[in-house]
Amino acid sequence: MATKRATERARAARGDAGRPAVPAGQVPAALRARHTRDLRILAAIAEALNSAPDVQQALEQTLGMVAELLGLETGWVWLRDPETQRFYNAAARNLPPFLREPVRMTGRSCWCLDEFRAGDLTPKNIDVMECSRLRPAVRQRATELTHGLAYHASIPLYFQTTPLGVMNVTGPAWRQLTADELRVLATIAYQVGIAIERARLAESMTRLARAEERARLAREIHDTLAQALTAIALHLEAGARHLARNPERAGERIQRALEITRQSLGEARRSMLELRGPLPAGRPLPEALTALARALSADSGVRIHVRVAPAPPLPAGVESELFQIAREALTNVGRHAHASDATVTLAVRGRRARLTIRDNGRGFAPERTAPGRVGLVGMRERVELLRGTLRIRSAPGRGTWVSVSVPLEGSRR
Repeated sequence: MATKRATERARAARGDAGRPAVPAGQVPAALRARHTRDLRILAAIAEALNSAPDVQQALEQTLGMVAELLGLETGWVWLRDPETQRFYNAAARNLPPFLREPVRMTGRSCWCLDEFRAGDLTPKNIDVMECSRLRPAVRQRATELTHGLAYHASIPLYFQTTPLGVMNVTGPAWRQLTADELRVLATIAYQVGIAIERARLAESMTRLARAEERARLAREIHDTLAQALTAIALHLEAGARHLARNPERAGERIQRALEITRQSLGEARRSMLELRGPLPAGRPLPEALTALARALSADSGVRIHVRVAPAPPLPAGVESELFQIAREALTNVGRHAHASDATVTLAVRGRRARLTIRDNGRGFAPERTAPGRVGLVGMRERVELLRGTLRIRSAPGRGTWVSVSVPLEGSRR
């Protein structure tokens, strides 16, 4: 623990970091100014958390405000996936070059995450820690890679007793955080924790609504099929009675039974196709994309942001193919792009769905790509199956943009 906890070492490194004395006559004014600033910080962050369209943007805005108001210019946030319990880098600001390499920001173990897992890092136990991820570069005195950073304040994120993640903040001219600043950071952490839990509850409500809709449709199918089978049985029974005395009348009844059978079979196939669960755990596409982004971020260190515009659920066949296209594109980002950030956007405009994947990696020359490259071939085949269009824009040093547009009517399923 002595090598991890860095409060005393940080004090030694920067000399006496005690709070400067305030003359007695100025104490009330200083207190009022500090309290006013603290309230301004908390109000601004509360507004950002309430107005941001998703958790990732809320975290980025929070880091920006902490940087502006407390002078802590660098920060990053680890969140724990509630399903896999793996950590992924959800947001970052002004990372030093050493930490901009995605391999440095995977969900692997580090000192602050270890203490968080062990329960030693709590909202009432915020502390300054040495950054184990920066330590190799610090030991080599590679200040051009660390920008002089070695320590950070680790603020645990909780909702009530549920651990959510860790927010780390620091600055190039490291200073001791005062007790008041630590309290402000703790309050900010509570606000962030509430925002994260609120977003996750919204996801759960959406999932529950989807499950209830699927159950309702299943009941409707059952009722429809039951009625159809009853009608078929009646026509066949009537046909059997007329078979000997009136073959023509029997044939009409049997033909009608066949018509109802064909209609019911087609309806059942269409309904079951809509109800099938081709995505992980039967999730709707937005949730499946978010889970995919978290998993790939934990593996690769690339921060993957998912933006989904509100829209009705897509046909199951369309969701399945778009998910596979997104997975292939993001896998390429993690393996080949050397990117630090990627964004997945899903939107429906009119009767078309559009999926885009953009990264800030090294890019490539599409016209020089081998025509048999498996990933691109697979994406093109899936887009053709949906009768959609695939567009890829990239250039060396300028990242890559992949856009898929598919019709929502007449898609093959």
